[in-house]
Amino acid sequence: MRIAVPNKGRLHEPTIELLERAGLHIENTADRQLYADTVDPDVSVLFARAADIPEYVADGAADVGITGLDQARESGHDLVDLLDLAYGRCRLVLAAPEDGDINEPADVAGLTVATEFPRITREYFDREGIDCEVVEVTGATELTPHVDMADAIVDITSTGTTLQVNRLAVVDEVLASSVRLFARPDVADDGKVQQVATAFESVIAAEDKRYLMMNAPRDALADVKEVLPGLGGPTVMDVADGDTEHVAVHAVVDERAVFKVIDDLKRVGASDILVTEIERLVE
Repeated sequence: MRIAVPNKGRLHEPTIELLERAGLHIENTADRQLYADTVDPDVSVLFARAADIPEYVADGAADVGITGLDQARESGHDLVDLLDLAYGRCRLVLAAPEDGDINEPADVAGLTVATEFPRITREYFDREGIDCEVVEVTGATELTPHVDMADAIVDITSTGTTLQVNRLAVVDEVLASSVRLFARPDVADDGKVQQVATAFESVIAAEDKRYLMMNAPRDALADVKEVLPGLGGPTVMDVADGDTEHVAVHAVVDERAVFKVIDDLKRVGASDILVTEIERLVE
């Protein structure tokens, strides 16, 4: 099975990190490399531009691909969205000069809109029932309203800073995007594809979780269980060396809850509390 991944840009490093954390360590990598093996002999990696990955998957050069939802939608290919990988979040927005007359999508009727995403943009205006001219550009989209090339734009934004710097205001959200795992329909249910999807999902599930281990008085166990908001309740084990008055308690909790939980555990008598990160969590 071959996975197409971004070869550079802001999606490259988090994608490589995801592969590593999922256990698919890449071997013998080098600059400008197009292909690489992983520790799994049945899985290899193809490096490509994020915008080209849907094409590689659709044409069979790769079985699955990791790229943004915006790129997949713009490609127009029939791909199965297997998993939201929860990074690379951004928005595709309709924006116009902040001191202009465009305050809602309907105001664009009869005007010109510049974008690097003509397919998504035309589909958006068709849904809205708005007739306007869509002009494709290949960069510096935010400049087009200021050089009389367009009246408005549809462009990607993460923080909105670039739009603000160029005195553009968001009129409407066209698409909310994040990085996804895509597959061709004919391989989406393949066992290896599902194995890889499960591995990625386990990394995402562990992202905001922590593993707690502690000792607690046996007679305070009910109070300890009340404190722990773990997955399916804590695991309780006898302590070695014949200590019958204490038990060992293990639990998975949300990272945001750890600060308060530790204080509450100490209050009910828990001790020797250890908090560790979790690499993967298969639920």
